[in-house]
Amino acid sequence: QVQVVESGGGLVQPGGSLRLSCVASGAPTFYEISWYRQALGKERELAASLRADGSVNYGSFAEGRFAAIRDDARNMAFLQMKNLRVEDTAVYYCNARTKYQWQIDDHWGQGTQVTVSS
Repeated sequence: QVQVVESGGGLVQPGGSLRLSCVASGAPTFYEISWYRQALGKERELAASLRADGSVNYGSFAEGRFAAIRDDARNMAFLQMKNLRVEDTAVYYCNARTKYQWQIDDHWGQGTQVTVSS
């Protein structure tokens, strides 16, 4: 059974930094690990996605401020966020995607709250 657990959220002042962690377990490998966020009253949006081949894709708001890495040896992924803005306030979710032949399954964590406020 795949499990995904995020941590590292909290309260930070505008301009500050925060690092989120994700532990994904229960599968031999993950085709893709992604970070999404969902602000109150808004749709969930992609922050960054990392494929097993090392390619990374960022959402437009994350470009230049967020850095995503994955450590497959420890089944972990990280989202380093800097220069945070009030509008970055959201629940951040880790998604671990498994792929076997034509079947793709998404596994979500419970989310971690990031609040940017002075």
